[in-house]
Amino acid sequence: MGLFSKKPMHLLLEEAGDSGKGLKRTLSAGALVALGVGAIIGAGLFVRTAAAAAQNAGPSVTIGFIIAAIGCALAGLCYAELSSSIPISGSAYTYTYATMGELMAWVIGWDLVLEYAVGAATVGIAWSEYLNKLLVEVLHVAPIPYEWCHSPFQSHPDGTVNGIMNLPALFIVGILSLLLIKGTSESAFVNGVIVITKVAIVILIIVLGWGFIHEANHHPYIPPATTYVDHAGISHSFGGFWGVVGAAGTVFFAFIGFDAVSTAAQETKNPKTAMPIGILGSLAVCTILYILFAHVLTGIAPVEFFRTKGGEASVVAAISEYMTGYGWLAKLVTVAILAGFSSVILVMLLGQSRVFYSMSKDGLLPKMFSDLHPKFKTPYKANLVILVIVGLFAAFIPGDVVGDMTSIGTLFAFMLVCIAVIILRKTDPDLPRQFKTPWVPLIPVLGVLACGLMILGLGWTNWLRLFGWLALGFIIYFGYSAKHSVLGKTGKGVHPTDPPKPEILD
Repeated sequence: MGLFSKKPMHLLLEEAGDSGKGLKRTLSAGALVALGVGAIIGAGLFVRTAAAAAQNAGPSVTIGFIIAAIGCALAGLCYAELSSSIPISGSAYTYTYATMGELMAWVIGWDLVLEYAVGAATVGIAWSEYLNKLLVEVLHVAPIPYEWCHSPFQSHPDGTVNGIMNLPALFIVGILSLLLIKGTSESAFVNGVIVITKVAIVILIIVLGWGFIHEANHHPYIPPATTYVDHAGISHSFGGFWGVVGAAGTVFFAFIGFDAVSTAAQETKNPKTAMPIGILGSLAVCTILYILFAHVLTGIAPVEFFRTKGGEASVVAAISEYMTGYGWLAKLVTVAILAGFSSVILVMLLGQSRVFYSMSKDGLLPKMFSDLHPKFKTPYKANLVILVIVGLFAAFIPGDVVGDMTSIGTLFAFMLVCIAVIILRKTDPDLPRQFKTPWVPLIPVLGVLACGLMILGLGWTNWLRLFGWLALGFIIYFGYSAKHSVLGKTGKGVHPTDPPKPEILD
């Protein structure tokens, strides 16, 4: 078997039907929508909106959200077809293995680490920052000492103290990892409570903030094309076409998460119908909220405010300064941000463990990653290893190291998913498809182009980081995975030590 050997489709469908020996099917379509909304609404909405307005597009950040949503919708239609046709854990990794072969599957599996594991660590670090805001501004108690909520590579602005480790970030990653080990349905319940809380607060901001919009802040809606240099000396295209495209690439981070729904396909009661509803439903809900939220936020405060006073806490600062009498709402937003970050971390950890589970079943990672807990039926060893990796990153590495790598890694995955739909229509035209992407190959091609345009907007430095990350992945693949591949050794897509699977009639 070669590097481009594909995992046979009938074996994938066997794994999907063999629910008695694998992951427990507990999730409904409603739970999947909540899972998707839980992953999507978080750091992107509360942080990246203001950043895109300040650096790229001003009030036309709403157009950036529309472009990003179109790209996600095109990819989402492709995800919906693949996840309803191949209801197996692993998301884009599994789809790529079935259509483009093992080497490309490894590339996308390694690439997804950028989205899930690195993304979870980054959001964990942000969670730590907002925990201190909660302690000081809402509870009115002393914050956690600087050295215990920052990495060793960070020092206080006045130079008096250095960080030691970020204990709150490590804490939240640990708690949510243990929750995932306990069970996916329990995790989904907790996530559902969080989703209701933060969506309610987002709607409150939209409704109450609408009356504080100043039309002058929305003129001109698309600023003339210029260059903005931020405090770190980095230049950004501001205004005009490329400013809006740059905003789309920046706020794309706000949509990351809806694809994580597809990683739970093997734990869904009726994946053929629930998967499309979960993916497209969560995307539709969040897109509407995002556009309205961005319109209100950029109408309340001018662009210069987001560049100077706002920072990461721009939403809270804008409410405090421009919405007189609504200080209580600013406090609720702080709570919503903490809740939002928590649910994002939860779904990212879920997605990463399920990708590792699938890669382990195929022999590309050690078999321990696919060992299931005898009682909870969750990949508990994978969760524990991910807890260590993500926890170490969150505790000891500054959050700004990652930059836009999470976005570019996810966009690359989306492009491969769109291509996979075209290939699978040719190689397996008779495969039962409960949901079919309309207008193939037009929709997948447009999805590739839209995601590619957003990658261009992120700049060449992020391309270099992506290539460096992939180079490290190739070292691991040729050093371990290629030698232990189940498909390469046996020509079958199941691990030799697994119990025999029942035959599926054609």
